[in-house]
Amino acid sequence: MLRSFGGAVVAVTIAAAVSVAAYAMVVQPVVIDLTTSGRTMSQVITVENTFDKPLPVEMRIEGLELTPDGVNATGKDPGELAVFPPQTLIQPGQRQSFRVQYVGDPALARSKHYFVTAAQLPVQTNDTQSNVQLLYNFQVLVSVSPDGAKPTLTIASAEIGKDTEGNPAPVISVANASAAHGYLSRGRVRVIQFAPDGKEIFRKEISGPELQQTLGYGLIGGGQTRRMTLPMRLPQPGGRIEAQFTPDN
Repeated sequence: MLRSFGGAVVAVTIAAAVSVAAYAMVVQPVVIDLTTSGRTMSQVITVENTFDKPLPVEMRIEGLELTPDGVNATGKDPGELAVFPPQTLIQPGQRQSFRVQYVGDPALARSKHYFVTAAQLPVQTNDTQSNVQLLYNFQVLVSVSPDGAKPTLTIASAEIGKDTEGNPAPVISVANASAAHGYLSRGRVRVIQFAPDGKEIFRKEISGPELQQTLGYGLIGGGQTRRMTLPMRLPQPGGRIEAQFTPDN
C-alpha cells in the first residue's frame, strides 16, 4: 500500500511473522536537495523510533525516471549516492542520523533524482502465536542539481480540463528551461478564466503551501515539461484560462 505525503511515500508491507510488532518511525526531512560539489553535496536524514521496542532500519537507494505526470522508481541503485550508516538498530525513543552524499559524476548535464528509503526490517521472535508483522518504508525524495544552477519554471500552456470528479478544472503544462530541478510548490499560481465573450468570470491564486498540501511538492526536472491539474473548480467548462507562476523570493 502506497500513500503520498507531499513528496514522501510511506509503503506498508505485511510480512509473515509470529506476532504483531508495534513499531513506528518518524523520518525527516522528506525532500532533500543536493549539489555536485561543496557543503551541499551531503545532508542528514533523521529517523526517530517513537515506540517502545528497538527498531531495525536499513537505508535503500533507487534511481528515479521523470515522466510528464511525475516520477517512476527504477528499482535499481545507480551507485551515485552513499548513505552512512547503511543499517542500524534504533533504541526506543532515540534518533539516528544518516548522512546522504552525492558521489556520482560532478559534471551533471541536468538534475538527477532518487528515492532513499528508510526500510523497517522484520524481527524474529519466539512467540508461537501465528500473526502478521507490519513493516513501514518511508521514501525520501533526493534530488541533485548541477553546481550553481537554478530552476526557471514557467507555465507553457493552460487549458480547461476536468478533475477526478469530472468538474471543470485548470490543466497546466509547467516547463523548466534550466538544468536544475524546481518545485511548483515553491511559488504561487494565479488562474484567470474568461467566458466565450471575453468577460472575466473567475480569478484565484493558489499559494505554495496549498499546492504542496493538494499536489505534493510538484517536482519539475531540469529541462522537463510536466502536465498538472490544479486543485480548483472552475465555474464553467467553456471559455479560456490564463495561468501565471510566480516563484518565492
